[in-house]
Amino acid sequence: MTTGQRGEQRAAEFLERHGYAVLSRNYRTRYGEIDLICAGAGCIAFVEVKTRSSTKFGAPREAVTLSKQHRMILAAQKWLLEHPTALQPRFDVVEVLVSGDLCRINHIPNAFEVS
Repeated sequence: MTTGQRGEQRAAEFLERHGYAVLSRNYRTRYGEIDLICAGAGCIAFVEVKTRSSTKFGAPREAVTLSKQHRMILAAQKWLLEHPTALQPRFDVVEVLVSGDLCRINHIPNAFEVS
């Protein structure tokens, strides 16, 4: 299992412990990929997981560029067309910092909005 895959697994477990249901993992479209799609707290969360072993080159959330956000928005629109829901969509980022067996998770709800 790669570091990124371990981070996504840890993020999914974290979100489930906090009341979210994971509806999809690694949803891929021609527009891009969404790591996790979760339902909870009255919303549908499209989640980008960023896993790093240090913050030497910046916080993991800083890797969610405008280009990545745009691709996530397009992929989320496609998912919503395929899976209609009354839940309010939002875009979250989960930062996972790993060091050996230790793991620190920072969930950022509503990390960015559609403009």
